[in-house]
Order: sequence, then C-alpha cells, then structure tokens
Amino acid sequence: MSQLVIATQFGEIVDKRLAQEMPEVRWLSLPAGAPASLPPEVNILLSASYPRDPASPLRVRPPGWPFNLKWIQLISAGIDSYPPWVFEVPKVSTGRGVGAEPIAEYVLAALFEHAKKLPRLWVKGPEQWKHSSLGMLRDSTLGIVGMGPIGLALATKALALGMKVRALRRTSAAFALPGIERAASLSELFALCDHVVIAAPATPETRHMVNAEVLACAKRGLHLINIGRGTLVDQTALIAALDAGQLARATLDVTDPEPLPAGHPLYHHAKVRISPHTSAISSYIREALVAKVARNLARYQAGQDPEDLTRGDV
Repeated sequence: MSQLVIATQFGEIVDKRLAQEMPEVRWLSLPAGAPASLPPEVNILLSASYPRDPASPLRVRPPGWPFNLKWIQLISAGIDSYPPWVFEVPKVSTGRGVGAEPIAEYVLAALFEHAKKLPRLWVKGPEQWKHSSLGMLRDSTLGIVGMGPIGLALATKALALGMKVRALRRTSAAFALPGIERAASLSELFALCDHVVIAAPATPETRHMVNAEVLACAKRGLHLINIGRGTLVDQTALIAALDAGQLARATLDVTDPEPLPAGHPLYHHAKVRISPHTSAISSYIREALVAKVARNLARYQAGQDPEDLTRGDV
C-alpha cells in the first residue's frame, strides 16, 4: 500500500507536530494561498486562510484546480476568507471548535479587565491611594450571540462564575448546557444584558447585525465584545453609541477591515480596546488543530465524512 501524502499550509510549527503525531504520512509543506500545482498522489490539503483582499494574486484560481483533491481541511472555523473555488473539492471541513477555549478565556479576561478597572486600578504613589468601588461579574448577565463551540465554552465558564447567561442562536435546538436562557431577539438580548459577546459566523445575513437600531435598545452601560467577525458590527453606529454613553465599552478582537487603516477613530476611542484578531492564537489551538486533523483523517480513511463539513455557502 502506497504512503499517504498530504499537502499542508498550516505553518512550520503545526506541520512539525503533524509529522510527530502521524509519522506514517508524508507531509508536503506549502506556502499559504492558491497552490500553483499539486502532485497527483495528493488527495488531501490542509488549507490556511486566504488574504481577504479580492485583488490578491493568492486568491486566483490555479489552472488545473482542484487537481486530484478529494478533501480539504480548513484551518479556521469561519469560511468567509476563502475564495469560492476552494469549495469545488468534494469534501471541505472547517476548524470549528479548535479555538473555543482560548477565545473563551480571552473574553473572560476582557470582562474582568472592565469590571475591575484594570489597569487604572494600579497605583504608582500615595497620592493615588484612594478606594474605588469595583464591578462584579457574579450576578451580572452575559449575552452570547451564536452558541457554537465558542459560545458553549464561554457559557460554561460564565455560569461557573455565578453569571447569568442569555443566548441567541439561529436554530430552535436546545442548548447543550442547562442554565442558559434563550433570548427572543437580538434587541431583547442587548436590552437585558450587561455584557454581550458576538460569536456568530460572517454571512450576508449577519452583516451589520449589530446596527444603530439594536444598539439603541442596549442596556445603559453595556460592554460589547466582538470575537466573531468585524462585519457583524456597524462600526459607525458603534462609535455613535459609545459617544452617546449607551455603551460603556467595546472590546474588539476583529474589525472591518483588518487591520483598520491608520488614524481610524476606533484606535483612539477612550472606550474601545482592540486586539489584532489574536484571541484564539496559543499553543493550545495548535494542539487542538493537530488532534482535529488526526480525528478527521481517521474518519476519511474509514470512508466516513470528516467532522464539520461545509458547503461553502453557509
């Protein structure tokens, strides 16, 4: 039986771990972007995300695509950065869930930073030695938009802290965790919660789902955290809501575009904290990604569908 050959764009560190975990496979490391060609024995590609700039040459459909590919494993949970031709391959699976735990911890850090007034709380001398009333997460209400693996990981941690959790999801399926209250609408969620986390996918339907109308319903002093995609939030409406005092804080790990251009008002707004789309990046996610590839490869070799198949249109 010939040796299985898999092309990977997951990067040097992950590629080395893949080789350690699955030494029976021959791994062909490739740069990110559209592969110019692939050997005919390569039926599987581990694909990194593509540049979002539609004019990027890395997004051009290569001649001969999809070569002899039968399955692509995407590095990311979201599919919005991939060109449509990627999904011409018979099976495409996503990295859904691999970043759930680090992203949930990032959100908790943002919640604590805001409630405990960090880093403003730290003093540098006796003249600053004044008591300050700090906020509590316990008994506050956390709203979650999107109850996939990220939402579930976050809800688990929030409930353990004594927070109340309300959630909105696009299906009527029951929540996998007891103690979560279902919100009737996005506006209701914003009206009843102290913090709202956006963890929904980017689709044409979810673009600017958080808009001026929704923000006008927000509970006064709400903290908005976006770890989904920048396109989910109307940033002009967000700035207006912050300036009006409707929102107390916005923590953004994602923006539209990425990066924001120099001088963008979100960079300098006193109530905004921006991180460069890094909430998932950690040694944990690398190990989770390797484990997911191993599981899906075993399923593929057994003639089963890999986990988290996508059609490319949802």
